Amino acid sequence: MRFQALDEHQLLVFWTQLLVLVLVARGLGGVVRRFGQPAVIGELAAGVILGPSVLGVILPQAWDWLFPPDPVLAGVMNGVAWLGVFLLLILAGFETDLGLIRRLGRAAAWVSAGSLVVPLGFGLAVGWAMPERFLGRAEDRLEFALFMATALAISALPVAAKVLSELDLMRRNFGQLTLAAGMVNDVAGWVLLGMIASMVQSGGVAAAPLLVTLGGVAALALASFTLGQRAIDALLRDVRRHRGGVVGALTVVLLVALAGAALAQAIGLEGVLGAFVAGILLGRSRFQDSEVYAYLEAITLAFFAPLFFARAGLRVELGLLADPVVLLWVVLVLAAASAAKFLGAAIGARFAGLSPREGFALGAGLNARGAVEIVIASVGLGLGVLSPASYTVIVLLAIATSMMAPVLLRVIVRDWQGSAEEQERLGRERMLAQNALVRGERLLLPSHGGPNSILAAHILGAAWPDDVEATVLSVGDVEAAEVAPVLAAFGARPVEHTHLPGTTPLAGIVAQARLGYGAIGVGATDRRVAGRLVSPVVDDLLGASPLPVLMVRRGAHANGSLPTFRRILVPAIGTVAARAAQEVGFALARRMDADVLLAHVLTAPRSAVMPSLWPFRRRADEAPADERIAVANAVLDEAAARARAMGVRIEPVLRPGTSVAEELLALARERGVDLVVVTASLRQLSGRPFLGHGVEHLLEEAESTLVMVATPPGWGGARTA
Repeated sequence: MRFQALDEHQLLVFWTQLLVLVLVARGLGGVVRRFGQPAVIGELAAGVILGPSVLGVILPQAWDWLFPPDPVLAGVMNGVAWLGVFLLLILAGFETDLGLIRRLGRAAAWVSAGSLVVPLGFGLAVGWAMPERFLGRAEDRLEFALFMATALAISALPVAAKVLSELDLMRRNFGQLTLAAGMVNDVAGWVLLGMIASMVQSGGVAAAPLLVTLGGVAALALASFTLGQRAIDALLRDVRRHRGGVVGALTVVLLVALAGAALAQAIGLEGVLGAFVAGILLGRSRFQDSEVYAYLEAITLAFFAPLFFARAGLRVELGLLADPVVLLWVVLVLAAASAAKFLGAAIGARFAGLSPREGFALGAGLNARGAVEIVIASVGLGLGVLSPASYTVIVLLAIATSMMAPVLLRVIVRDWQGSAEEQERLGRERMLAQNALVRGERLLLPSHGGPNSILAAHILGAAWPDDVEATVLSVGDVEAAEVAPVLAAFGARPVEHTHLPGTTPLAGIVAQARLGYGAIGVGATDRRVAGRLVSPVVDDLLGASPLPVLMVRRGAHANGSLPTFRRILVPAIGTVAARAAQEVGFALARRMDADVLLAHVLTAPRSAVMPSLWPFRRRADEAPADERIAVANAVLDEAAARARAMGVRIEPVLRPGTSVAEELLALARERGVDLVVVTASLRQLSGRPFLGHGVEHLLEEAESTLVMVATPPGWGGARTA
């Protein structure tokens, strides 16, 4: 096989094209964002400005040099630009919530049907009505009408995804419905395109290729969400087991997405739809590294997406609009296409029981057609079904609807927060995204059974959201019946039991912890083992855990039943580790409708100082005293604001004393506290973990049930994905 390499001049033009397109697209994207619009508008406009209609008129020689009619160079640039769509749809897949779409299943079906069928009807009518000058061949009126129907029916999933993401609407109910309906529209559009292309090439409808494509779509979907999901989980689990880190996980993401794109292309669909499905599977894998999304998003939004959208804008020739007939039909087709999408989405929303405003928002999002429309126009032009005039109409339709979508969406959603259920879900998601510990990562509870493990499971189950999965891990010779009560203590939460025979407890727990968990829970023994902080297993785990450990110790008056706590003591300390403990305490209080004593102990300076230094110490300490109180109040206020945002009842307490531990113990006794949640930073000292004298004193003396959130060295809270 021989490859035609780019020569020195072509390489110079190639690198200059990349530079100019990305520079102008990013620049204009930044400009429009200053006016409150998403960057995609500026990126599309950059292509129009750099195209033949503006730069080609103002500086024709520069334009001819920068964008020569070189098919090899154009092919290379198109390939690089399409990587932007590929990456955008992986990101869209990551943010697609199948659980939410499943709950909105009836609505998704109606909106998908309405936004597809109504535009198909409008498109057929437009295709039959357009003058013959818009037809590639006069005798191909049926094929032309079908092409126009397809052009009006599709939605550009990459554009819709980017607009929703930039406007922070992706997690809204209608945002998820837009993605679901957009995927259905795109699949139907590519199937129709394949059918029309077959008709044109063979002179009639070829049933066999169409059936092969439809069968391939069904097979791909079935295989993806069964065997495909298991294979992806296995690959990502292997990366974690061998500590491949974010680079290993990112490699798996890209390879799986490329495989999905290749399979989709092989069955007659657009390859990027396969990347979208792969993104869904990758994003929902429980072994996915949360940092992968941030890496993908950074390179996509910084380089590949602006390049793609600018490249799409280059195809627009505004000079053709000087022809009044072309201009008239641009306006008519744009009006028909927009009306069809809005009407179809509104009808679907009405049958689904959605509000009219949701229907308009869905219509605005699905109306964006983007570069998918340009691909369809290019295919029609290549097959001879479209003329240059109709090609221009469709390309301008793609650009105009893509630019309209964010503007209309911004107007529609202004001052609209959605239903109470949606607001509650979005608030919970925002809170989880900002949390340091109580997030969406899975929970691990090593257990051989027993009341302490049952209580730890109860605490974890109450503190974390209900949809967060948990794993109960037993190592060595353990019967399933012994851990059955521990599994039951998690309630309705999705929980699994993993048994690792033939390994040491510490090695098995640490190996399992590296497979994508967010925290480890452990039930401490009621009595301290001599010479140990708690017990050999717990001590070893505290010293070796790569994750925060929630150690739960039952109170002195605990019985065998699962308690419901009524008064919880949570220290307010201005550290990330302390915030993790606060998140646990506040979440427990919210779930159990408990009151929280939010306490900050202001330690006084030592009074026993050398007499010769007393005047100096007194003068030095008097001024900072007010500052210490101000800082203490600021720490309390910050924690209190976080608690109130969660809907938790709190009583802030600023308590002076010489020992934090003693004051907390005294406060717990005075106020009848039945649960204390504290934090500790792990350090190794003399062969055993050291939590600090105060925390260890609390462990020994606390009569209430105690939850200690111990964070490993260097832990700074989970990164926001």
